[in-house]
Amino acid sequence: MTGDRMRRVDEAVREVLSDAVTKDLKDPRVGFVTVTDVKTSPDLRHARVYVSVLGTQQEREDSLEGLQSAHGYLQARLGTSLRMKHTPQLEFLYDETAERADRLERLLAQQRRAGGPQ
Repeated sequence: MTGDRMRRVDEAVREVLSDAVTKDLKDPRVGFVTVTDVKTSPDLRHARVYVSVLGTQQEREDSLEGLQSAHGYLQARLGTSLRMKHTPQLEFLYDETAERADRLERLLAQQRRAGGPQ
């Protein structure tokens, strides 16, 4: 499958899951969750779903557990929303990108305050 098509599939899966998570899931464990990225395998049988969660480490873990327990519903929602030969098996992972960016920004600010090179 071409890179362009894979990106379109990833984005379509992300949009459907994002909509389902924010509007349909009633699990109290799933807090402020944002679906940040999706990477599907070339055969479209597996998808890694990256999410960011606003809250503590425990709230992140609870949200991931809630998403995993809603796996069947979310996969069925994908199947009805997208016309694909196979509905990918979903794996939910915490996206640390925002956390890393915040840490890097703090380190740079600390370096500036210390009078280091700019």
